[in-house]
Amino acid sequence: MIVVLKAGVEPEKQERLVDWLKESGVDVHVSVGEYQTVLGLVGDTAKIDMDLIESLDIVDSVKRVSETFKQANRKFHPEDTVVTIGDVKIGGGNFALIAGPCSVESEEQIVSIARDVKAAGANMLRGGAFKPRTSPYDFQGLKAEGLELLKIARRETGLPIVSEIMNVGDIGLFEDVDLLQVGARNMQNFDLLRELGHTDKPILLKRGLANTLKELLMSAEYIMASGNDRIILCERGIRTFGDYFRNTLDLSAVPMLHELSHLPVIVDPSHATGIARMVAPMALAATAAGSDGLIIEVHNDPAHALCDGAQSIRPEEYADLVGKIKAVREALV
Repeated sequence: MIVVLKAGVEPEKQERLVDWLKESGVDVHVSVGEYQTVLGLVGDTAKIDMDLIESLDIVDSVKRVSETFKQANRKFHPEDTVVTIGDVKIGGGNFALIAGPCSVESEEQIVSIARDVKAAGANMLRGGAFKPRTSPYDFQGLKAEGLELLKIARRETGLPIVSEIMNVGDIGLFEDVDLLQVGARNMQNFDLLRELGHTDKPILLKRGLANTLKELLMSAEYIMASGNDRIILCERGIRTFGDYFRNTLDLSAVPMLHELSHLPVIVDPSHATGIARMVAPMALAATAAGSDGLIIEVHNDPAHALCDGAQSIRPEEYADLVGKIKAVREALV
């Protein structure tokens, strides 16, 4: 249920209403926008008398929210959420450029790539330390050592770091990681989502390769229900009948997610296509579709990369792409 207050409500009256609603057994989330304040009621709202609330002189309207995702719902939070990570803002008109290798391989490799992508315009560095691989015989990442190498690259460049967390037991290792990524395979790892909800870390939540938008938003709801609303959604392609690329990049998800939710939405064209030459056109299309950022795999020697070299672009290609991304964004203004 949402309660929309009239403009200019006295703080004392609003506080009394919120206290009364909480005493009725529901959680109340207050969203203060430029033109209105919305109270989002979560819990057993069946016992709340809508007519009584609507009759109050400070209330403009009362509505029930039929969608199962509540806190992630734009009806609860009409204004765009802006997630701040260091000096980087994502959402609300702010655009994030996240780049780096699929896997951290060595100090020389990650520092070199970090410097290159920063020079090209990236404002965050991605790098996998724990790698979920389809085959148990493939490179599984450097794990804790990889995270330490990412921190070295951060010291060298000042770029906030992004890395994927796979297990609840590893949360302690990620205390000094700036943005925690939940990969497609873990989108419905509900135990992990709950625990991440108890942290104050921003979370990059990727859509599963066979999941609906509603399921993605419900996964975000798991995190938010545990207390963490610093979530960035990521469209990374879904499995369809397409047979000439890894996945189908569902760019229609970007405007639809913006319509359904207040959370920022970024796009991963690298995992979506699995083909380096397709990354640039899909990145530009994602920018034009209104995404709040891009996460792109960049490697200085894709042919010898230990993971996903086929979808990684070179630093010079990334620099050229960033220039085109900026041109598309300027054209959209």
